[in-house]
Amino acid sequence: MALSRAQMDAKLDEHFSYEMNDDVDGVLATLTPDVEHDVVGWPAGPVRGRDGVRPFYETLFGDLAEGRVESLRRYYGEGFMVDDSLWSGTAPGRPFGLDGRGRPLSFRLLHVLEFAESGEIKRENVWLDVAAIFQQLKD
Repeated sequence: MALSRAQMDAKLDEHFSYEMNDDVDGVLATLTPDVEHDVVGWPAGPVRGRDGVRPFYETLFGDLAEGRVESLRRYYGEGFMVDDSLWSGTAPGRPFGLDGRGRPLSFRLLHVLEFAESGEIKRENVWLDVAAIFQQLKD
């Protein structure tokens, strides 16, 4: 049985709320145990399973803070969703190898998500506007 739009929205909103609170275990709980996680351009490349995903979020939460996500558009299909969002916050760490020095940062995100029948996210594919990040943090 395919998930409804409301069910997919609720799961992604839950996922984002854990991200906004730097809650690694909460984020991982929104994913299937065998999740495929692919942040395009991330040095470790695509990973599988919650244990494989954990290091990404631990690094991310050290590099970015006070984050807020505003979903601009969502597109739906049977068992999947595409979310176009704007992330805003600060960069206290070294996001993407750039010295953040606590500066404000905002950039677009594109998520392509597949959902299991259980409602958990079974595949998360993310593209970031790296050009915008570099532009804001290059100096």
